[in-house]
Amino acid sequence: MSQSLDTSQIREWRSIVTLIVFVVTNVVVLFPFYVPIPVPSVVCHGFKTTLSVLRIRDFEEPKSNATDTASITNSPMHEKPIIWKRFPLNFITAPLIADLFLLAIQAIGREEVHDGTVGADHIYPIDIMVFFITLAYIAISIDASGLIRWLAHKVLLVGGKNGKRLYLYLYTFFFALATFIGNDPIILSGTPFLAYMTKAASNIEKPKAWIFTQFAVANIASAILVSSNPTNLVLAGAFDIKYITYTANMIVPVVVTAIVLFPFLLWAVFRDESLVPGSIEMHTLSDELKSKQPANPNIPSPKHVEDGGKLTRTSTLEEIMNPYLDKISAVFGSIVMAATLVTILALNASSEDGDAIPAYWVTLPAAFVVFSFDMSNGWMCRHATRAVVQGRRQQTENSEGERRAEVDGRENDAVFNGDYDGTRIDQGVGNKQPALEPADKAQPFDPSVLASGDPLMPGPETTMHDSTSSNETNAILKRLTSSTKRRTLFSVAQSTWHWSRATFPTTTTVLSLLPLPLVPFALCIFVLVQALVSKGWIAVFAYGWSHWITSTGTVGAIGGMAFLSVILCNFSGTNIGTTILLCRVVQAWVQIHQLEGAEPISQRTFWAAVYSMAIGVNYGAFSTAFSASLAGMLWRNILDRKGIRVGAREFAWVNLPIIVFTMVVACAVLVGEVYIVRSEKAYQG
Repeated sequence: MSQSLDTSQIREWRSIVTLIVFVVTNVVVLFPFYVPIPVPSVVCHGFKTTLSVLRIRDFEEPKSNATDTASITNSPMHEKPIIWKRFPLNFITAPLIADLFLLAIQAIGREEVHDGTVGADHIYPIDIMVFFITLAYIAISIDASGLIRWLAHKVLLVGGKNGKRLYLYLYTFFFALATFIGNDPIILSGTPFLAYMTKAASNIEKPKAWIFTQFAVANIASAILVSSNPTNLVLAGAFDIKYITYTANMIVPVVVTAIVLFPFLLWAVFRDESLVPGSIEMHTLSDELKSKQPANPNIPSPKHVEDGGKLTRTSTLEEIMNPYLDKISAVFGSIVMAATLVTILALNASSEDGDAIPAYWVTLPAAFVVFSFDMSNGWMCRHATRAVVQGRRQQTENSEGERRAEVDGRENDAVFNGDYDGTRIDQGVGNKQPALEPADKAQPFDPSVLASGDPLMPGPETTMHDSTSSNETNAILKRLTSSTKRRTLFSVAQSTWHWSRATFPTTTTVLSLLPLPLVPFALCIFVLVQALVSKGWIAVFAYGWSHWITSTGTVGAIGGMAFLSVILCNFSGTNIGTTILLCRVVQAWVQIHQLEGAEPISQRTFWAAVYSMAIGVNYGAFSTAFSASLAGMLWRNILDRKGIRVGAREFAWVNLPIIVFTMVVACAVLVGEVYIVRSEKAYQG
């Protein structure tokens, strides 16, 4: 370890600015917002014109209407000279802007950027990101096969109508599964399942107990294996911990936490009978729907016109009571995942200290194998999936045509009765017209068809219906008008993507769900922390930590690190940023005692601090802010899409007793563990 312990430079203006920038960046990550930027309308029109001339993208001009004053006012001739654009400041843009600013004022340079991305002091960010993303591909591919929802459905059947028993079974199921594949796949698939299930149950008033429990349990379980969370990867790399050793030290506090948390949640936090009822009354599917072929949610389809894009009670029941499962993909992905994890553990355990094989050497080939399987499977089944896409679109457009005919009929009646004021009744519906021929005259699959309608959204399996003559006329008119549209780079890319969605549904679904925003975020946070290192701030924090340990000992190391890690998760660039920062502080703390002749740190105290940090950065995800982890932001977004609104105040209020209880239990177990298995011998580093 080679961090600078010189604290005198913190008085320099660049060091002060660096700390301010770090704090402000983390506040922005916690509270993202948009910055209004004035742009001359001439520049906007010039930019659009340039893109159009270069055939990159065409922009539709607003439709003018002689009777529409708003259209005339918004036309280019009457447009205001300044157009206000909104620039997002969030967890992606804020750290990047902070790094660029520090580079501009020369607060950091090539060394900080190199050490913050390539790596230094046993922390190798790029290696960690490659490992995490490739392993995430395998895990999400298993999820895309429908395995998690299918297993959850089986748990639902076993749990039956006994509410508390079902609550226990789902609690155990999510914990066990998250232990091996991590928290993200559980949140991706388990959250929609619980949203569907609670809507399908007539006597569950609010889904709060189920969704908050699942979120907490998934993050608790992710603390067991190094591979389950990127925070564990950072920590294990920083202190050269073998993966099997990490698990051996973490499994007891985590499992004990999970055991005692269940009764606390059931009889203290969610004791209201309306949250977890004694018996659950589920609506049942008809025999026809029970015998229906399950829908593949990866195959794209337009939004459901008949319910405004929202899930109906029937479609909700279909999702949970008749789940889709691709057995071949599920088995293949599970075997590859198991083989990958076993290989990683075996290689890591057999390696000499400081000579471990990078874990991504295993996960990268494994992810490529699963990717190749998904692509091959998609290509072999392309005719069937394309037919489903076209059939779903046909039905949607038929429904749209029928709806428009009904609206036109109402308008005609209004005109006849003298009540029509010139305003369209269906202004909020949209102006789409059917674009396909009837089912008996359907053309071969055309990818451009997919790009011309609604966004592609997962939906239930549908069948084609006969079109009306009005639909045929509308289809002809749309073909005539669309033929005048020229091809641009954007339209080609859009058509290619929609073609890929219909041809390789699993692969494109997995790629769209990969946590890719994590990569630029984590790398930028690494650089920011490295800036604190080079400017002496990490040394200042380390000296403060050293004084705390001198006063409180091993128990203080556990309690202090637990408190810091949970609090900083909410105010220091999520749990990833917190792990990076605290790892650097602990590394500097070790240097202080090794280089300055101070009293050596005991193994018991050192490992107590390290594993307390591991508990805190995993559990801290379910504390007081969504931005405490990227999983929290993902969880909130999924619930929003399913019509379940969880506010920031509710998130903090519900999680507060849970995080306090779990941290107290885990830290108490850890105290006993380190006093039993660790000695007072000096830690050598």
